Amino acid sequence: MNFKKILGTLVLASVCGFSQTQQFTMNDAVLGLRTNLAVKNIRDFSFSNDGKSYLQMVKNAYLITDIATNKSDTLVSLYQVNQNLSADQKLKAFSPLKFLNNSKAYFSQKGKYFWLQKTGNSWQKTEFASIPEEAENAQLLPDNQTIIYTIKNNLFVNINGKTLKITDDQNENIINGQSVHRNEFGIDGGIFAAPNFQKIAFYRMDQSMVTDYPIIDWSVTPAENHNIKYPMAGNKSHEVSIGIFDVKTQTKKFLNIEGDKEQYLTSVTWSPDSKSIFVAVLNRAQNHMKLNQYDAETGNLVKTLFEEKDEKYVEPQHPLTFLPGSNKDFIWQSQRTGYNHLFWYNTDKGLVKQITKGDWLVNEILGFNEKKKEIYFSSTKETPLEKHLYKVNWQTTKITRLDKDAGIHNGILSKDGTHLYDVFANASTPRIANIINTQSLQTKNILTAENPLKNFQRPEIQNITLKADDGTPLYGKLILPTDFDKTKKYPVIVYLYNGPHLQLVTNNFPASGNLWYEYMAQHGYIVFTMDGRGSSNRGIQFEQAVFRNLGETEMKDQLQGVEYLKSLPFVNAEKMGIHGWSFGGFMTTSFMLKYPEVFKAGVAGGPVIDWNMYEIMYTERYMDTPKENPEGYAKANLLDKVQNLKGKLLMIHGAQDDVVVWQHSVKFLKSAVDKGVQLDYFVYPGHPHNVSGKDRVHLMQKVTDYFDLYLK
Repeated sequence: MNFKKILGTLVLASVCGFSQTQQFTMNDAVLGLRTNLAVKNIRDFSFSNDGKSYLQMVKNAYLITDIATNKSDTLVSLYQVNQNLSADQKLKAFSPLKFLNNSKAYFSQKGKYFWLQKTGNSWQKTEFASIPEEAENAQLLPDNQTIIYTIKNNLFVNINGKTLKITDDQNENIINGQSVHRNEFGIDGGIFAAPNFQKIAFYRMDQSMVTDYPIIDWSVTPAENHNIKYPMAGNKSHEVSIGIFDVKTQTKKFLNIEGDKEQYLTSVTWSPDSKSIFVAVLNRAQNHMKLNQYDAETGNLVKTLFEEKDEKYVEPQHPLTFLPGSNKDFIWQSQRTGYNHLFWYNTDKGLVKQITKGDWLVNEILGFNEKKKEIYFSSTKETPLEKHLYKVNWQTTKITRLDKDAGIHNGILSKDGTHLYDVFANASTPRIANIINTQSLQTKNILTAENPLKNFQRPEIQNITLKADDGTPLYGKLILPTDFDKTKKYPVIVYLYNGPHLQLVTNNFPASGNLWYEYMAQHGYIVFTMDGRGSSNRGIQFEQAVFRNLGETEMKDQLQGVEYLKSLPFVNAEKMGIHGWSFGGFMTTSFMLKYPEVFKAGVAGGPVIDWNMYEIMYTERYMDTPKENPEGYAKANLLDKVQNLKGKLLMIHGAQDDVVVWQHSVKFLKSAVDKGVQLDYFVYPGHPHNVSGKDRVHLMQKVTDYFDLYLK
């Protein structure tokens, strides 16, 4: 289904027939798409090393399929492995296997690493390495003999069964080999092995200077306090450095990175020849980035390759990607032209050329075809509501789209770049998986999943486009009640997030975007959701519209949605509710206090109440420091606005939430008590910011009951 840009009118997008009558349970609505209503998928897909076949896990076996002939064979089965093992050694199920070739694979279980090797017609299981069960962040390097891991705050390496302790910091507030800067800037780990495996770079984070913050475990009696280090906006931040461990000499040194100790170090990348390390060094103000090259032997600065500056912020999120066969040519991803694009750099010559350009962004680099000089990537080139797969010749910059169907496409490229695994979905397509020949563009279908929701009563979805006050298009969805009658008036729930790095409205399955929306539609509600300025996948200007004033521009955009809803004859404007979590919780609470006449009821989950109490890395990017931007922080602070509440507000927070700490809601509750304002409060003895499973079902039932109480 194609999304059409419209203003003031609606496109009806009926996604299924209306003869089905089955209703969603709350469990279905919250967990169904990951459990009993999950869309069929190909498990553990991978290409063979030669790119001529692909592997997948099917029940208790791995199949290998020849791409040319489409012929499948069992590569290895659980039965084949277990028939050679004693009763106490037999495997109950396969852990994901990593195949080196068609006759050798490995897997890990509880700190033990095993080979599976084919001998004749049977497979032998042998243990080849073991690390302590309490080990975390474990990486088996491609040499298949080196395992790097952390225990508590220190870093270890196991080489052919011999364990070396890389760090030995006794201070528990000095953390080695783990993610830093609270996972901002695209950081998702702290270990960086050199391509030749002879050196290991790692993050070292000293957070001893950061103020302790108490997280109380209420599940035990008496309750126990566990202090964490939580660097709040405007306060002291942690200090990060990058160490290098030489495996051969068993010595370590640190990169000589100059600058403020509170600066951010990201995009850590080894050169293919293992002689250099590249680091994006970003100042704490996040408006000046230097891409530096360091000598891996001495740790000294070789040179600054280039700098990026922005009056608002620069946000490096990707490591360097070197072109095949080169130690000097690499791709750098940057938003410097307004959208994330690919830039070709040479370590000696500097910028060679900008490879992609336009009012769209590159989502991800998938790989290369070295012979054809092609880069494969995913992008929003067609529309920000979709993601498609492309190749670009890095010399001519000619771009070719590889897929054909509307929707959200994700790809895996074969090692040689000749075949692409394309799995996609759209509003009416649960999942289709194809193999695409990257040169002929011939496509072979390997999966067309049935619709697991086909027996349910589904709502009608209307895709809309409104305009912000500056004319920017804003994309939204209107979900109508099942058995909709245009002569009736219905209560409305506005679900929103509208914060950075998240997009709610896309052409994906299900068309609604969330089965809880459909559950509410089955129970007589209209549900509306829209991505305003500040949210993801629309370019840097769209995101930076909220700079220094979080909550203001976003509410203006959401009010466009409110006015649109009020213009509909079937909307009961007296019974409108609003709901969101985290940034959406902040938005919900802001609306209830700054525009108290609009919504009769709101439910704010894990809300930020005062940005002074949120983490430095995120907050200062969008707000600067409290000292630099007192007016912006004051506008966004909701503690002194609680007296404005007129509707009914339920606040939900987790007592162990270490992302948006509980103190936000506790201080808000105290402010309400001090001012004689009545609100409803539900504290959960856990971490609802990331809660899942039955606990999430329970919380969403609480949300639903609240809206039923005040909007029905």
